[in-house]
Amino acid sequence: MRKRRTRQHVIADLSVNHVERLVLRCGWTVERVRHDYGLDLIMRTYSGNGAIQSGSVWFQLKATEHLPTLRDNRTIPIRVEWGDLLLWLNEPMPVVLVVYDAMEDKAYWLHVQEYFRERSWAARTGMTNTISLRVPVINVLDEAAVRLFARFRDECLLRSVRSKRA
Repeated sequence: MRKRRTRQHVIADLSVNHVERLVLRCGWTVERVRHDYGLDLIMRTYSGNGAIQSGSVWFQLKATEHLPTLRDNRTIPIRVEWGDLLLWLNEPMPVVLVVYDAMEDKAYWLHVQEYFRERSWAARTGMTNTISLRVPVINVLDEAAVRLFARFRDECLLRSVRSKRA
């Protein structure tokens, strides 16, 4: 019996392509993480004269054909593994969770560290290995959002410099 390329494989590749195109349109680069342990892509930016800039932005992609929304139609619930979440929260550079809707060829994003900076959350309880995050439907992934991610990276670098001086 031969291995098969499933629809899930196809939409996963479409989600990568969707992010790559937006980053490339900004004049920057994106690399696929070969060994995926909770992060899929890394974005690098360049100055106006083409010099590489410090820092990076990490992406974790989730792809679906049936985009779930909560009753309020304002948020998309996404379940993630606790281990992945802990990795993302301890990453010094921004981690952006991207939810790709294959039927609409549209993606939504959540800046993971900022999401938890703005919320108090209880320690892990029970026997569950996952947690549900809520991605706002107003966070449409487009070129403006990609440029915003570079500003998130700049803020992380600035915080790092400030903490070294303190």
